[in-house]
Amino acid sequence: MDMTEPPGAIAPNQQIGKYRLVKWLGKGTSGAVYSAVDTFTGRDVALKIVDPEIFQDPEFGSARHAQFLSEASLAGKLIHPHVVTLLDAVVQKDRAHIAMELIKGGDLSQHVKPGTLLPVADVVEICYNCCSALDYTTRAGIIHCDIKPANIMIAEGTDVRITDFGAAVLHKAAVVRNADMGSPHYAAPERIAREELTFHSDMYSLGAVMYELLTGRRMFAADGVEELVDKIIHEEPAPPSAVRPELSSIVDGVVMRALRKKPAERYQTWAEFAFELSEVSRHVLSPETVQEADKLKALKRVEALGALPDAELWEIARAGRWTRAKAGDVLVQEDDTGSYFFFLAAGSAKVVRRERLLNLVNAGEFFGEMAYLLGGQQRRNASVVATQDAVIAEFAPDALERVSHEAQLLLLRTLARILVERLTLANARLTG
Repeated sequence: MDMTEPPGAIAPNQQIGKYRLVKWLGKGTSGAVYSAVDTFTGRDVALKIVDPEIFQDPEFGSARHAQFLSEASLAGKLIHPHVVTLLDAVVQKDRAHIAMELIKGGDLSQHVKPGTLLPVADVVEICYNCCSALDYTTRAGIIHCDIKPANIMIAEGTDVRITDFGAAVLHKAAVVRNADMGSPHYAAPERIAREELTFHSDMYSLGAVMYELLTGRRMFAADGVEELVDKIIHEEPAPPSAVRPELSSIVDGVVMRALRKKPAERYQTWAEFAFELSEVSRHVLSPETVQEADKLKALKRVEALGALPDAELWEIARAGRWTRAKAGDVLVQEDDTGSYFFFLAAGSAKVVRRERLLNLVNAGEFFGEMAYLLGGQQRRNASVVATQDAVIAEFAPDALERVSHEAQLLLLRTLARILVERLTLANARLTG
């Protein structure tokens, strides 16, 4: 997205429908994006306003209008932690605007040059999150058709949102008919050849994005579109490590498979692509870092949380501070004060008071819940010590306030049940 404010930008405080414009944010291929306020709810949003000339174009106007109708139809339907939430849309004959959640970190196009590249581990995590999002949209019957750095917004760190579904093709069958080429540098060979498309087209595009984020350059240099198209169809790009020698051959293997010329030779599913990225993460992340994939898997194993969709599980995962501990490390110190509770994602621990064993904590269990349930700063009545190498998530009350109400309720019920079970067990030991 072009971040240079043009002379024709709409002035702040202008009203577009129920939205009051606050600031110009950038310009895409179809219009400008502004930060705005929903005057009904007071919510801050990003408002995309279509350039009127686009719909008036004699050659492409009707196609662009259909694209915006397609995007508008998704408002309120796509709910995923790594897909931008479309809140509202108005598409008329000669004008249109779409309101979406406001993401303030810019987009990935700011990290595709040699001097601005992200750490390799961050690139892998970002692409893993994109696989999760695109798996979700594929299951919803949607091919994005324009995956590129400018359409992946950064919320914070590796937390990203895929946006701009204006070129998306909704379909009920396994494949879709011919569509526009989209951004040619990221277009799959079958897209250029006007062949039937599947999610493999988006997979190729994500591979091209990953290549650029890792190397700081596009796969093919060309003087024009015709030369670029010829290279995409007939030439193999140099492996990322040939451009950036410090990259591992493991990274090469994942990227190059996503970029295979034939769709059938790419990953068979988004889950397979994501799994390979998670394996790469184990080689490029710091040993102390807990992978996003491992966080989600650990929470899914908690029976009480099994009813939650992935979107809310991601919220819970992000609310925690995830760390690793060695066997013998003290996770909670007796007589310390606190208001947070913990989740043991992996390993095991023991609960002791004055060196007397009270209980054991296994992977997939919460502990320290009483301090959280009582509120305020509470004194810890026992110590918790890791008996194996462990992965722990620490949840503070203020972080959990940002989680959905349904997820909060399920957590509270789970913690209350755990507390009752432990008090019942303690009472049985005292009276037995």
